[in-house]
Amino acid sequence: MKIDRENLKGHLAAFTANAIFGLNLNVSKSLLGSLWMTPLGFTYTRMFFGVLIFTVLSFFTAKEKINRRDLLFMAAGGITGMAFAQLAFSVGIRFVSPVTWSFIATLSPIMVLLLSALFLKDVISPKKILGVLIGISGAVILVLQGRSGEEGASNSILGICIALFSVASYAFYLIIIRKSSIKYAPITMMKWMFLFAFMFLSPFCIPELPKQRLFTSEVTVLPVLQLGYSIVFSSVIAFSLMSVAIKRIKATTASMYMNVQPLAASTAAIIIGQDVFSWDKPLVLLLIFVGVFIVTRSDSNPKQLKAK
Repeated sequence: MKIDRENLKGHLAAFTANAIFGLNLNVSKSLLGSLWMTPLGFTYTRMFFGVLIFTVLSFFTAKEKINRRDLLFMAAGGITGMAFAQLAFSVGIRFVSPVTWSFIATLSPIMVLLLSALFLKDVISPKKILGVLIGISGAVILVLQGRSGEEGASNSILGICIALFSVASYAFYLIIIRKSSIKYAPITMMKWMFLFAFMFLSPFCIPELPKQRLFTSEVTVLPVLQLGYSIVFSSVIAFSLMSVAIKRIKATTASMYMNVQPLAASTAAIIIGQDVFSWDKPLVLLLIFVGVFIVTRSDSNPKQLKAK
């Protein structure tokens, strides 16, 4: 059987991006929980460095002329997937544990499925629904095994509502950037989307900057490293990888990899001694890939493609 290398790149990119996002849950929780930064200040700083880094990188890549209509989609993507989703993440992660948040994030495939049917007239087949549910079941097992009882966890209704809003915003982002991601390079996409998110947040966030303890003489090495991870890995690398993924695989399939986030958070806890290896982790990984496989096979069904 011939391997579709471009499709494989899309799957690997989505997997890696969500592993990075999963680790960022613990990093951001610690940074914000220690009051080194406020949610507004943290989000705005990520957007600022995102614009800066991608603008610099764009000087070393081929210049692309952006269609005005595509620019509108990039603006919508920047506002929903970066400004709304990331600001909601920064606010909501204070009220729930990283694992609880990552569990809520696994609802993303369902939201993408419904939004795709609504806006893109995508076909929701029984096989696709089955694949989504199998993938999400992995996250359910992880939480039921007791990770939601970790220190500092809170099942605050406010936090859960904010998490749902963040996930919905990100799901909408995955859908609306699909066509533009196919046309343009990831660096071009990210430069414009971070710029739109940065401009949108500026009126609300600039007055917040003087309140950031991280920008004072009190700062220590750890919070700087944590912010660095959120900027370089979670903001720049992970978002770029998702752009690579969306260019090669459907939004529904890419969103399935959100189920990797609870696994990444749990694995990190094992490495630093906060958790121990147990039977559920390889099972979760298996369920994720089985779910992705079923959804992918459903997407490649000739009858469904014809219906679209």
